[in-house]
Formats: sequence, structure tokens, C-alpha cells
Amino acid sequence: MERESMEFDVVIVGGGPAGLSAAIRLKQLAAEKGGEVNVCVIEKGSEIGAHILSGAVIDPIALNELIPDWKEKGAPLHTPVTDNHHWVLSEKKHFDMPHVFLPPLMSNKGAYIVSLGNVCRWLAQQAEALGVEIYPGFAAAEVLYNQDGSVKGIATGDMGVAKDGSRKDGFTPGMELVAKYTLFAEGCRGSLSKGLFHKFNLRDGVDPQTFGLGVKELWEVAPEHHKPGLVIHTQGWPLDSKTAGGGFIYHLENNQVAVGFVVALDYENPYLSPFEEMQRFKTHPAIAPMFEGGRRIVYGARAINEGGLQSIPKLIFPGGALIGCAAGFVNVPRIKGSHNAMKTGMLAAEAVFEALSRGSTGGEELTAYADAFRKSWVYQDLYRVRNARPSLAKFGVTLGTVYSGIDMWLHNIGLGFLVPWTLRNHADHAALKKARECKPIQYPKPDGKLTFDRLSSVYLSNTNHEEDQPCHLTLKDAGVPIRINLAEYDAPEQRYCPAGVYEIVRDADGANPRLQINAQNCVHCKTCDIKDPTQNINWVTPEGGGGPNYPNM
Repeated sequence: MERESMEFDVVIVGGGPAGLSAAIRLKQLAAEKGGEVNVCVIEKGSEIGAHILSGAVIDPIALNELIPDWKEKGAPLHTPVTDNHHWVLSEKKHFDMPHVFLPPLMSNKGAYIVSLGNVCRWLAQQAEALGVEIYPGFAAAEVLYNQDGSVKGIATGDMGVAKDGSRKDGFTPGMELVAKYTLFAEGCRGSLSKGLFHKFNLRDGVDPQTFGLGVKELWEVAPEHHKPGLVIHTQGWPLDSKTAGGGFIYHLENNQVAVGFVVALDYENPYLSPFEEMQRFKTHPAIAPMFEGGRRIVYGARAINEGGLQSIPKLIFPGGALIGCAAGFVNVPRIKGSHNAMKTGMLAAEAVFEALSRGSTGGEELTAYADAFRKSWVYQDLYRVRNARPSLAKFGVTLGTVYSGIDMWLHNIGLGFLVPWTLRNHADHAALKKARECKPIQYPKPDGKLTFDRLSSVYLSNTNHEEDQPCHLTLKDAGVPIRINLAEYDAPEQRYCPAGVYEIVRDADGANPRLQINAQNCVHCKTCDIKDPTQNINWVTPEGGGGPNYPNM
């Protein structure tokens, strides 16, 4: 069957903060200038917000610019931060670091504790009211190119393909969405964005992107333990001194508390399990009492960009641009990226509208977007903290924390010229040591009340995939998982995956080890694509609508 085609002025891949902000800004500009722009947003989740997972404490700076009357329009920012703490944990105790020691840029004054998924659902309503066409449940599976090599648009994945590649009853071919400009807002480690990096050499001259894995749970706690507006960030235990990461606890409205743990994916020990570290984190004597009498209601996990300014690729290429976490604009020490994602979407939209207004038929590079980024507060936001994350890798967690604090303080008081250098990043998968060089980590068994196993957790993510479809977790070489990963690293994919997707199974006598991929469990966190030591795993989009269905995350 031939694929049908639809034409737009602009196609946006991804219905997150960046993509929706770009769509809204395009329509705003068209209304202001008396023009018309046809804008389409495509989202692989079953609905807008289904695949959105973040802490999240949001800085409303970009929202204030995009929709100044967001309060009157009912944006779901209901819980301002009222109490902010930074704890340093040992195994049994905690030290509440006085705010006087923390760089002011780490303050959460004026920020809100939100469900980012619900914020995106609200942004989608604003976009649709302006005339944006939004198509959830359709995964962008392929980038289309013009004869001159410029981006032409995208094609959605075929529906109704069986595991063996045959067409099932009800097979429907993908749709071609053709545009003058295509904006890629896929989020962290986007599958199409990876291809664009290689096609247009977008990563030439920049550092490798580095990542963390965030594992999050949403709890309904007893009223006596609930303090709306309370924010707690932690560092230290249960991680060792060589592993960066930390926890967060955010008290939202309605007796809900978001608790999560982030592990930097440049960790060395292949026996480490970010999921298990998250479970262990909750057992700390200062944390466990918060959840007594409560119940866990949602679970999820997602990779996070941590590379910062020096890892941002070239943003533009003929016919399109990268926006939001597809490029990586997270401010790591602030643990915030949504405001930067939204602003970059707005900046790209303004560049696209300017090009269309002067009669562009597409295919050119949006140099105005790249220039606007370098002049924006997003660039300044990232420049001031560019050395914070790589200092942990260079000097170790303890000394790196001290160094990054001094570095950020100097930038905050106007003495940033004293630290003009930029520390470098390295690829996360290259940091993993061989199993024989490391000690196994013994994690306690879950109690089913405060700590849990992977499978019961995945159940709470509402993850679902059509089982009879090609596996979206592809291997470049099917022999590598046993020949190299198991033999040399004790199959770390069994532990770094927070959803129990990867298993080493054997015959009854323990012989014939082989990798079993439970793709239906996948929560689309992208960790396997990042941390696999041989970079043998390639995450591609499954059938549209598959994956987690996060409420209130």
C-alpha cells in the first residue's frame, strides 16, 4: 500500500513542553501578524502527557512569556514552593545544608510543584484552541528527505505489523507528514534525533551528551505527613562516593507526594541498579516516616540530559531544528529543564515564522534560531552551571560538589571571569568497568509496603504494547549480549533497566544462557540505548500509542 501524505507549514515531533510551546508561539505570531500557519503536532503516546515524566518543580519564566495570563486560563500550577531543603545523607542521618551555603541560582523561590504531564495536557488545550492539529497515538518512525538532502518531514510507523514482519488483518501503512519545516521535540535520546545527529554531523565539535536515569513514584500519603509546597533534594547515601546522583521529594496538592531518585549514568559498577537504589533511598530513617500509612499510586522512569552547554549539538539543519530535550537544555544543579525546553521551542517558532513570512518554501537552515539561542537567557542559564556536572566526574562527588559550588557562586556574584574554562564530558557507556573489577551489590528484598519489585512497579505505569509486533529494542549484533555483556560485565542490562525488560534465561541445567527481551514492559526511558557498554542496543519507536500511560506524572 502507498502511504498517504498530508502537507503542513510546520510539523512538530513530540507533544511535550518544547513542542507544544513552539506550536502555540507559531499560532500566536500568525494571529498577531494577520497570517496563517498550518501546524501539526504528532505524539507517540496514547494521549498528550501519557509519556511525560518529570519531578517536577517548574520555573514559570517561559510560561510567563508564552501565556502571561496562564493563571486566569486555569494552568495546573497549584502548589507554589513554600519550603526548600537540601539534605546530605549518611546511612542513618541527614544534614540539612543551610541555604546560605547554596548558590542563589539553586533557589526555588517563585517555582511551582507540578505534574508536568498535566501541564502538557493544558498546553495542548491552548494549542488546539489556536488551531493547532494534534495527533496523539502516532509514532514518528522515519525522517523524510528532499532530493537536495534537506528534511522534508516525517513518516509515522505502520500499524498492524506482526513480530515476523508480516501484515496482520487491519494493517495500516504509516502516513507521510510533509512540511516546509520540521521541529524535533522528541525529548531525551530521541530515536529520530539520533539519526539527524549522524546525517548532518550535528555533534561534531561538541562533547558527548551525558545522562541520568530518574526513577519516580507518586504516593498518596497520610494527611499528617503532607506539607504542600515542601521541596527536599538529597545527595549522598545510598550512592557511593564515585557515583553522582540524588533524591527528591515534592509535596503536591491533594495529599500527593512525588518521590524519586536520579543516578548519573556514568556510574562504574555494572552491578549497580538505579531502580534498587531508589527503593533503598526510601528506607532512610529521615524519609521512611513520610510514607507511613500511605500508598503508592504511580511509577515511572525516564532518562535525563545532564551534559549541559558543552554537550548541546548544532541545533539546525536544512529544513528543521532540534528543540527542548532533543538537544539537551537541562540545568542540572537546578534540576530543571522545562523552562528552557519551552523557551527554545518559542525561539525556533519565531525563526520559522520569520522564514515563512519572507516567502521561504522550506529546506533552509534556521540560522535565526541558533543566533537567538546564543543571545537568550537559556544560554546564560546553562553557561553559569556548565562546570557543575562534569566536575563530579573529574574530581569525584565530594570534591566535585565543593568545586561546582565555588564555580556557581563566582558566576552568581559576577566573578565568573575567574573560571573561564569549561570542563569536558565523556560518554556514559565508556565509564562502565568490567565485572571482575567491581564488587556485587546486595540489595534488600522489597517489603511490598515501602519498597517494591520491578514488575509490580511497571504495572503502576500502565504500560501496554501490542505484543504481536516487531521488537522495538533492536540489537546490532545478536551475539553481543552473551559473548560480551554477560561474559565481561555480568549482563548489566538486567540491572540498569528499571522495567525488567532484559533477562538472561538458561536451560534447566543452567546451560545455554540467552538474552530474553520483554519489550512489552518497556517504559521508554531510553537507558538501554544509553548505557549498553558496546552500544549494541538501538531503541526505535514501537507501534504508536504503546508504552506507559502516566497520570499526574
